[in-house]
Amino acid sequence: MSKTKSAFFCQSCGYESAKWSGKCPSCNQWNTFVEEVVVKGNDKKEKDEWKEYSGDRKVKTISINEVSSAEEKRIITNDGELNRVLGGGIVMGSIVLVAGEPGIGKSTLFLQIGLQLNDIVTLYISGEESEQQVKMRADRVGAKSENFYLLTETNTQTIFQEIKKLKPQLVIVDSIQTLQSPFVESGSGSVSQIRECAAELQRFAKETNTPVFLIGHITKDGNIAGPKILEHMVDTVLQFEGDRHYAYRILRTLKNRFGSTAELGIYEMTGEGMRAVSNPSEILITQKEEQLSGIAIAATIEGMRPLLIEGQALVTQSVYGTPQRTVSGFDLRRLQLLLAVLEKRGGFHFGVKDVFVNIAGGLKVEDPSIDLAIVCALLSSYEDVPINQHYCFAGEVGLSGEIRAVNRIEQRIAEAEKLGFEKIIVSKYNAKSLGKLKFNIEVVPLAKVEELYQYLF
Repeated sequence: MSKTKSAFFCQSCGYESAKWSGKCPSCNQWNTFVEEVVVKGNDKKEKDEWKEYSGDRKVKTISINEVSSAEEKRIITNDGELNRVLGGGIVMGSIVLVAGEPGIGKSTLFLQIGLQLNDIVTLYISGEESEQQVKMRADRVGAKSENFYLLTETNTQTIFQEIKKLKPQLVIVDSIQTLQSPFVESGSGSVSQIRECAAELQRFAKETNTPVFLIGHITKDGNIAGPKILEHMVDTVLQFEGDRHYAYRILRTLKNRFGSTAELGIYEMTGEGMRAVSNPSEILITQKEEQLSGIAIAATIEGMRPLLIEGQALVTQSVYGTPQRTVSGFDLRRLQLLLAVLEKRGGFHFGVKDVFVNIAGGLKVEDPSIDLAIVCALLSSYEDVPINQHYCFAGEVGLSGEIRAVNRIEQRIAEAEKLGFEKIIVSKYNAKSLGKLKFNIEVVPLAKVEELYQYLF
């Protein structure tokens, strides 16, 4: 083994420097350099424990025309939400990073998925929990599999020796921050350790065509812990998020080399583990016996999936000098823009009112097509007149008060029709594109916010 050397690593981006510096030249962050002891091994054979398992792979330069363009093979899981988020299933040889807050349910979800794959030899590597703890969770989830194997180890070379014996078809690592490579002398969880362990697992995944899931931690800012290079190395980055006070969890794609990054999967946390929610619209709309003011239903789209969500608004007289603007799940700047449009184009005095806006169910929505529903909820609360609960809305509001067209309007209308709504209010410019399509729901085309107010109130 070569002599020990130390280097300085940026904790934000993983940049390596021979000496300490106040500012990172790569990401321009201040005071992020930490000193770590690095030891490089000379024995290459030790580092590639899986070579015999994968067979000898010849490295040579070839023309791109010689590469076969067959569609990638995928493992289809029993979890429809995970299949959707990954773009149709687990791609062979892919490496997937899953990050989320502690206690959100990452370990439970992937233990459950591994146990449900009865025909796939799955190795679950736990660096955080003992075998007994994992077994207790498996009993609670209730799924059983003869092909599910458990390994509690953090040393990467020991892990690769066990992989060589078992030859699994799927590997789940919980978590990447606990792994430690003998080729780097710094502690587990450090920048260089995370980078080295991820690089070893990446080489293993690509050379053996075995899919690998890496479960990762996040920082207090909500970013994935470790160097940014970790996200560049993997094929797919999934964020598992949700509010602890709600039972619902969202699996969101941040990066995907094999599919769309606009998809999301919705789960419900139950006593028996994670339950995939196939029709989230029914959950995200509150069932009410009486009509209440300040509530409007929006038809939005996340990825390929149409969703109906409930927008709530409360407008009250401002007690203090400066009116409050509070949002949950909606963009604050977007709300201020909509209030300015209503003040200028509609003559409503929101400047002396406190305004509170919430998206029900703990969702965070960025689709501009919910503008129309938020405007309706604001007007409903302002006038204290409830909107008919069988109406829904799909439209973007422009600065001149016009209702702008939104994409994939047919899917939004079909989802509203399926859930039993009687009317959907859309932009007049969307109605032209619908042509002679027939729906069992009345489509109301409007051009301006003033027309919307006259129609509803």
